[in-house]
Amino acid sequence: MLEFRNVTASIGIIQILRGLDFRIAPAETLALIGRNGAGKTTLLRTIMGFTRVTGEIRFGDTRLDSMAPPKRPGLGIGYSPEDRRLFSAFTVEENILLPAQAARLGTAETQKRLDRIYDILPELRDMAGRPAGNVSGGQGKMVALGRALMSGTRLVMLDEPFQGLAPALAQRYAAALRALRDADRSVTLMITESNPSLLRGFASRTLVIERGEVAEGTLDPDRRTA
Repeated sequence: MLEFRNVTASIGIIQILRGLDFRIAPAETLALIGRNGAGKTTLLRTIMGFTRVTGEIRFGDTRLDSMAPPKRPGLGIGYSPEDRRLFSAFTVEENILLPAQAARLGTAETQKRLDRIYDILPELRDMAGRPAGNVSGGQGKMVALGRALMSGTRLVMLDEPFQGLAPALAQRYAAALRALRDADRSVTLMITESNPSLLRGFASRTLVIERGEVAEGTLDPDRRTA
């Protein structure tokens, strides 16, 4: 599904990712574990096209590294950044619908995806008309997840989704991810975390990123590279 072949990525003149070679299989739930500053966010941003890249990134039969960033969500890729990046003056539902408008989805397909999101995250239906600027930080994480699901029909990438969540909201977020997995076994999930214990029992495979390099890893919180 997603394959990196000797990929390096830079922000400005600073190289962040170094010679990445790994593959994510269809329908896999992957945990990407690493300390703050290890390169987790840069890796997701590289997939979305926001860094300067050498090497080859393939998504199915498509070369991502040569594709313009605005076209990538149309392949079925959804991305929820760590800082949510909601438009505060828009309603919750308007934020969720933004990827559909950017991809020029038809009315029927947009409604189908919105109904699916509300089935997985029913609290978003209750908040649909509320300005996104009036939701809490934890609720904002849910809205960002819903927005990622609007375009993420094949791959959903979540950057530090549990960071800053109170325990009850963290449990609710985890329940939403399980509901997503139950609703559609074909979707690939890629989740970054600095605390590996939060993904134990959920991820099917773990990669550890350290100083911009990736290796097979473990969810053992005592592992030094995690």
